[in-house]
Amino acid sequence: MFQSDVSRREWIKSLGLGVGAAALTSVGLTNREAQADFVHKEDKTTGKLLDGSQANPSTLQADGVVARPAVSIPKISETDVLVVGAGPAGCCAAIAAARLGVKVTLVERYGHFGGLATGGLVLHILGHWTKQNGEKVQVVQGIGEEMMQRLEAMPYGIINREHGKNPTLDAEAYKYLLVEMITEANIEVFLHSWCCDAIMADSPDPKTGNPIVRGAIVQTKSGPQAIVAKQVVDTTGDGDVFFAAGAIHTQREYDIGLVSRIGNLDRVNPPEGTKRPRHLGDASPVPGVNWVNMAGPSLDGCDPRVLSELELKHRKQIWKQVEEVRSTPGYENVYLMETAPQIGVRITRVIEGVETLTLENAKAGKTYDDCVGVGGAWGGDHIGWQIPYGSLLPKNVENIITAGRSISAEPLMSDLVRVYPNCWASGHSAGVAAAVAVKSDVTARSVDIPEVRKNLLAQKAYLG
Repeated sequence: MFQSDVSRREWIKSLGLGVGAAALTSVGLTNREAQADFVHKEDKTTGKLLDGSQANPSTLQADGVVARPAVSIPKISETDVLVVGAGPAGCCAAIAAARLGVKVTLVERYGHFGGLATGGLVLHILGHWTKQNGEKVQVVQGIGEEMMQRLEAMPYGIINREHGKNPTLDAEAYKYLLVEMITEANIEVFLHSWCCDAIMADSPDPKTGNPIVRGAIVQTKSGPQAIVAKQVVDTTGDGDVFFAAGAIHTQREYDIGLVSRIGNLDRVNPPEGTKRPRHLGDASPVPGVNWVNMAGPSLDGCDPRVLSELELKHRKQIWKQVEEVRSTPGYENVYLMETAPQIGVRITRVIEGVETLTLENAKAGKTYDDCVGVGGAWGGDHIGWQIPYGSLLPKNVENIITAGRSISAEPLMSDLVRVYPNCWASGHSAGVAAAVAVKSDVTARSVDIPEVRKNLLAQKAYLG
């Protein structure tokens, strides 16, 4: 809203629209509509003619093999810590590293931060409570807790922020908050950039003989671009960087669903005795809006054919489910608000780490000298489990740390490591470790664990 007509005219002038545009807005046309009128438009779009010599396409050879030509990749950035994947783990990693004073670059394939918590519409925050001596204790704190506190201060940002409860956030509020926190930390960002390869040093590590990761190639609308880094944190969820770097890992299949949101739940008026329809989901911070989860089949979340088929099937299924709800007396006004733009892949590639989390050790309360975080339970109904730094490190590749659902853990731990409070915890520790390694000029494997723990505690992380 403009404080005066003068400020409004100055704003229009600053956009280069002139008095004519100001007159059009006064009769109800928006500035965008005024610009789009081909009769009145004077500032025609200009561009640069390219003769095609910039292309270097792959070729289909006579034997049917497609060959990619050798080509020099343009470098768009050099950084201290490169975080690839801006989901809950990646955002925490990037913020934590930047707060230690190193240059951080964050790469994300979508046009927003938050991963499945935003683009996937997975709004439930669970996994940060444990039971200790009969009492519920919040074990995931630090940057994750700061995020929840800041969501509390936002209208419709989060609900159920009570002791021992699992809150629910709003995807748009969280997207906005992450933009605020990433920009506050002065982090270099490349959105719409998909990691397609790893950059490796030309010689192995002299101590271990392992290959050394020195950055990543990202695919963009301008072609492949290179980002060179001293340390890399892979928080893609699918291990895109460590996969390309040759890290030993396992490939898993798990439920792949698609989340949706439905609206007008505050306008339902079922007759007495009407059975509550299925597929109503759970409440969100926005009144009258529920988010609806989906399990889906256990398939390969890295196979494009599988993902494409599921996208089509899931969207059809969701539409039918909403129609079923609408056919219930009193629920006629319910409508499908949106289906998530990001399919709900729960787990795919998992590194073979220096240390592997097991359910047996978690239940036994095993402790680790290199503990860099503590994970919780879905309902806060069992003890916490420590996250050893070794579970973030691949066995056979140097200078790359992973966090989130791809850390080294047996299948029975999948439902604990993948929920995003625990992704906050592993991401926070990965970011701090990467920054400490840079400042100490050592590999990620050789980082000083007491120094990492000291910095985590300074950033209010919980280590037990």
